[in-house]
Amino acid sequence: MAREGMTLTDAGADQRDTGGERSNLVRYSLLASLARLADEGARVGLVLLAVETTRSAGFGGLLVAALMVPHVVAAPLVGAVADATSRRKVFYSGALLVYATALALTAVATGSSPRWVAVAAALAAGCVGPLLSGGLTSLLNELVPGRLRSAYGIDSTLYGLAGIVGPSAAAVLAGAFGGRIAVFCLAGSAAAASLLLWSLPLARRERSERYHLRGADFLAAAKVIIRRPALGSVTLGSCLGQLGAGALPVTAALMAQRVHSTSLTGVILSLIALGALAGSLLYVYFPLRSWLPENVILVCLLATAVPFAAAAAFHTTPAVYLPAFAISGLVNGLMFCSLLVVRGREAPPELHTQVFTVGAGLKSASGAIGSALAGGAAGAGVAVLLGGVSLCHALGGLLGAAVLRAPRRRPTDPENQ
Repeated sequence: MAREGMTLTDAGADQRDTGGERSNLVRYSLLASLARLADEGARVGLVLLAVETTRSAGFGGLLVAALMVPHVVAAPLVGAVADATSRRKVFYSGALLVYATALALTAVATGSSPRWVAVAAALAAGCVGPLLSGGLTSLLNELVPGRLRSAYGIDSTLYGLAGIVGPSAAAVLAGAFGGRIAVFCLAGSAAAASLLLWSLPLARRERSERYHLRGADFLAAAKVIIRRPALGSVTLGSCLGQLGAGALPVTAALMAQRVHSTSLTGVILSLIALGALAGSLLYVYFPLRSWLPENVILVCLLATAVPFAAAAAFHTTPAVYLPAFAISGLVNGLMFCSLLVVRGREAPPELHTQVFTVGAGLKSASGAIGSALAGGAAGAGVAVLLGGVSLCHALGGLLGAAVLRAPRRRPTDPENQ
């Protein structure tokens, strides 16, 4: 699948170092799992810690916000620095260690120091957070160039596993040993990932003119996303889809409240997560090579609108809405794998990490906005919220297709290519 002179290979395309790439992928998978488990688990662990030590769930929400907001704001900065630095092992390992240390400091400060100290520590962790998601994914282009499609499928699976195991592990540890110990364990997971990163064969790069970053460098990825139709299309489409997905926790909570069963919230969200995990695993074995990945994404966005529309129409019938949520997760898993493929194919080498971190940051922002909008519209009812989720995915597919098919002038400046 090539576009604008770029190629994306897969297993079997490069037989020179198959064993080496397999080893790289195993090591990468282990450290990425540890890092993302810490990041996902922290969102629950910090809330439980705040409730335990300060009796304030609101302060827990503030800590989570302090951890997550920098994921969006810092994404262009840390991505640009990662692309420019010649000592990537030092940079990535140091970033993971900063995350681990800041998370541990948050655990120490919460309930025993002024609240601003804990918030500042959570902010410090959040500033390097983009490297735990999109930043790590961007390394696959160098680690496994001969099996990128399957590697992106595996990486998507790791995201899904972290999203399931991280919060559960945080809750179990907090229940058994207390919130502070739970957060300490999550910090230890990030620290272990920092050590494992040294095992990756990341070549030291020669310094270039880009090593001395300018202000414009931090907007370079945004310009690439706008100028490349495939990348712009899937970024717009996936962000609109994530806008709807961000409303799902609020929607699930309302559905559970209506039937007086708080456990239904967890059931619905778990079905979506398990469906996404199944979709990612399906992509690993059947990577849809005959379709351009950007077309897969747009079709998946439109397809996801269908089960959510069914759930809106039959939101009082579990036999309909529970399978619908699972199906939506399955399709989303396929879509996310294809999204990673497009980013990997379209990102210029000198902006590779920044494109991944900015893309991940935009999706996080969309999800947060979706949650806020759903909270404000909760009084409209479950059917309206689910209809809105369906509409967001449909609009994502349609507008993404419009961007992809829009006529563009052929670039004449090499910098625009």
